Amino acid sequence: MTVTAAMAAFRFFVFAIWAALLPVSALADQPVKSISELDISRYMGSWYEIAKLPNWFQRRCVQGTQAQYKILGPKQIEVTNKCVTESGEEIKAIGVARPNGSGQAAQLEVRFAPDWTAWLPLVWGAYWVLDLDAEYQLAAVGDPTRSYLWILSRTPVVNATQYDGLLHRLKLMGFDITKLEKTRQNKL
Repeated sequence: MTVTAAMAAFRFFVFAIWAALLPVSALADQPVKSISELDISRYMGSWYEIAKLPNWFQRRCVQGTQAQYKILGPKQIEVTNKCVTESGEEIKAIGVARPNGSGQAAQLEVRFAPDWTAWLPLVWGAYWVLDLDAEYQLAAVGDPTRSYLWILSRTPVVNATQYDGLLHRLKLMGFDITKLEKTRQNKL
């Protein structure tokens, strides 16, 4: 093989590697988008956590993680999260969600800090509905930085095909689904 042929082969090899990696890096550079429409009243009720990206505020939760949503007013939703610790203790956190001001119904922000802190922007976290099936039975919720992600279901067990399809869509959004932790949902 001549030097020119070796250089051409090397360039082709580098280009092939670059082309193979481009879609992955391009996805991480694209902004996260929420779903375009959300019927808040249909979204209300109980949801089971099926999986999540690990986070510090759920570090003690080992099973039975659930969320309950209830409309309090035109622009306010009560959020009650609960889980069970290793010792069997139930932890409950009650917060409030509201529209984030973007005009997108699926882009909310949530606060679990006391009411008197509501004026502080740093106590509000992004709560974006990223994926939701037509029956409002399986959802993915996260934030625009891809730091947080929860897979929620109306039932404690999810159809494997639907779950795999959701994981595929989340991967296409640039989420690292290999870091997801499945949530144990025992009957409590």
